[in-house]
Amino acid sequence: MATELELIANKLRPEHLARNEYDPNDLYSSGHKNALSSGDEPGKGENEGKIGGLTDINTRKDNMGRNMYTELNGYGVTNPNAISDGDEKGKGQSQDMGQVGGTTDINTRKDNMGRNLYTENNGYGSTNPNAISDGDEKGKGQLNDGGSVGGLTDINTRKDNMGRNPYNENNPYGSTNPNAISDGDEKGKGQLNEGGTIGGLIDINTRKDNMGRNLYNENNGYGSTNPNAISDGDEKGKGQLDEGGTIGGLTDINMRIDNTGRNKFSENKTYPDFTV
Repeated sequence: MATELELIANKLRPEHLARNEYDPNDLYSSGHKNALSSGDEPGKGENEGKIGGLTDINTRKDNMGRNMYTELNGYGVTNPNAISDGDEKGKGQSQDMGQVGGTTDINTRKDNMGRNLYTENNGYGSTNPNAISDGDEKGKGQLNDGGSVGGLTDINTRKDNMGRNPYNENNPYGSTNPNAISDGDEKGKGQLNEGGTIGGLIDINTRKDNMGRNLYNENNGYGSTNPNAISDGDEKGKGQLDEGGTIGGLTDINMRIDNTGRNKFSENKTYPDFTV
């Protein structure tokens, strides 16, 4: 008995076969009229020198009509349209001394060469006047050991910068220069000797101000035994003095007393091991 799928397939098969124009008496193959290029759209295969359908053939004819090159006038290195002979098309050099490029290329080259100051007889190099620093803007290179370096702007800028610099060979900046030593002005920062100050005037004044705010010194150093480190009833000390002593400042102690007073449990009445 046929399955449901087979029943559906048998029902649809005649409809699909009806769409196929080929049958055992008219099989589709490479020799079928619809497979050969015969001037209609279906056939594409080569037939009597033709290839493709009608659209292919017409497109080929249009493209071939646009192409100016043929078997008798093939495009190559000797074709007039490949040789630079003054028109826009040809680019290749005709001979050793021939020009290169189309009309636009040639004209652009001539314009560029006209802008170039240098030639075979006046080549640009390290000895060319325009390469040597001689007071104009162009030359940058040093002429000799004692010569200047750079163009006019470079030289003037260097002179201006050097004029701003208070240091020179006779007054070099170093660890012993007055402007490097802390001697009460703003410039010097370095310590002159073991007992000398360090830093500029602002540094020194700021240090004095900070030291004046500090309660601790060599004779009253801050440590675990300092009164301000021990919990003795004031706000500052936090550390426990001995095993039975308090811990924390005054606020800590008062809060602990208050919290402990709210707790109904104690050593003698622990939670949850107690009897009501």
